[in-house]
Amino acid sequence: MFAESAPAVEVSAVPSEAYLLDVREQDEWTAGHAPRAVHMPLHELRQRAGEVPSDRQVYVVCRSGGRSAQAVQALNEAGWQAVNVSGGMQAWNVAGYDMVSESGSEPRVI
Repeated sequence: MFAESAPAVEVSAVPSEAYLLDVREQDEWTAGHAPRAVHMPLHELRQRAGEVPSDRQVYVVCRSGGRSAQAVQALNEAGWQAVNVSGGMQAWNVAGYDMVSESGSEPRVI
């Protein structure tokens, strides 16, 4: 239901200088994330939305696209310019884009 109302772009359309907001849980973030992403779990978005820039496009990512679609819908309804990254970190990983982990092990998507 959320994915249909949230604007989306393919992972290949995310500009290198984009503000990339990762709304996954801490264990997912620790296992592997885009190097330049900003971590804000979906359940914290309401309280922390003020940290998200409102003067530029926000690209939102999760594991596969469901939670990020919810975040995009909420952000856009509140006045932000946000788009969902289709396929999430799974698509990011398949595309071979850089990932880092917080645990020191090989980055992966969980």
